[in-house]
Amino acid sequence: MPSWMGALDRKLVRDLWRMKAQALAIAFVVAGGVAVHLLAAGMLSSLQETRRAYYERYLFADLWAPTVRAPSRLVDDIRAIDGVQAAATRIRVPVLFAMEGMSAPATGEILSLPDVGEPAVNRLHLVRGRLPAPGRRDEAVVLQAFADAHRLQIGDSIPATLRGGRRRLELVGVALSPEHVYAIGPGQFVPDDRLFGVLWMRRSALAQAVNQEDAFNEAVVRLSRDASEPAVIAALDRLLEPYGAPGAYGRADQISDAFVSSEIDQLATMGRVLPPVFLLVAAFLVNVVVSRLIAVQRASIGLLKAFGYRDRDVIGHYLKLVAAIAATGVLIGGAAGVWLGQAMAQLYMEYYRFPFLLFQANPSDYAIVVGAAMTTVMGGAALAVRRAAVLSPAEAMTPAPPPDYSRAAGAWITRLRFVDQQSRMILRQIIRWP
Repeated sequence: MPSWMGALDRKLVRDLWRMKAQALAIAFVVAGGVAVHLLAAGMLSSLQETRRAYYERYLFADLWAPTVRAPSRLVDDIRAIDGVQAAATRIRVPVLFAMEGMSAPATGEILSLPDVGEPAVNRLHLVRGRLPAPGRRDEAVVLQAFADAHRLQIGDSIPATLRGGRRRLELVGVALSPEHVYAIGPGQFVPDDRLFGVLWMRRSALAQAVNQEDAFNEAVVRLSRDASEPAVIAALDRLLEPYGAPGAYGRADQISDAFVSSEIDQLATMGRVLPPVFLLVAAFLVNVVVSRLIAVQRASIGLLKAFGYRDRDVIGHYLKLVAAIAATGVLIGGAAGVWLGQAMAQLYMEYYRFPFLLFQANPSDYAIVVGAAMTTVMGGAALAVRRAAVLSPAEAMTPAPPPDYSRAAGAWITRLRFVDQQSRMILRQIIRWP
């Protein structure tokens, strides 16, 4: 040992080496709590921030108002509703795709884009390629998940059946959409990118194919900051009721955002429930280990006090031992939490199609989990350390008297003669130390 280390510090290193297996076991329990907290808190904030930025940048709608067939002139009336910041009308139709290598057709939908420019609501994020050219009736943009599942490239054509007619559409772009972060088809329990696809075409081309000229079957709306969602929904329903509207709905009922919101709620629950379990178990283990260590070193504590060490020196010595174990667990858990968070972000990108998703825990997350871990573990050792501090030198150097269990819980078991002696001993121990 280095000569500059004090006697108590050298004793601390020796104690840690002797109990290295127990210390590592406790450190790994602490690490579990730290890692789960960083994983849940970091992934929660990353997912929330990514969703917020994606929705804002690509003008994700707040309301959807489907109908059977409504005249295009109603768009001005929709925009005039109090609380509407932006509105657009479009055509949305189901479609079947006859893909190579599949025994049954894949299902999907085709959405219309304005004949010129980009939509005012629910814009696309182009991964590669371009939007369909104005006036081209056979060009389309495909959702990236469907394109990757079928290895589609720019210039490939897709046989599509819509409203009983079959046509081949040339792919000119691959895109992501805030409406299809979690793309799942009707009747599916989990996404299957081979079985569900989404295409976008220019409005005039799609309207001609499905007989929706000068009409729309869905309106999408963005609300102003102080708008009342129920009031705008009621106004939309009144306006579109004559045209077979089943009723407008908000983001809470939009299937993609509902799945993302559910995942966010699960991460929040995991961050609240699991880390305290790990840390409380670690505190219990620390209390048990330190209590036994102090009982074994009772005579050594007496000698230390006889040589002039004060109560606070003894308390500091054992608290430093516990702090070393907790700090080891925090370091292991911090590294594991960041690694697991990065791996989980990559896993999320396979199911939740964002343009980007980077795991990043906030500094406050690190501060909270380090403070909680150190406080909990040190609290678990506090009672045992206090018992060591109150021992006088003479008392500590004398063997502890055996405890009196004559009136303790479980004493009545001694009178049960039909139970053998070993079983009575086991039962008494279980009752005394539940």
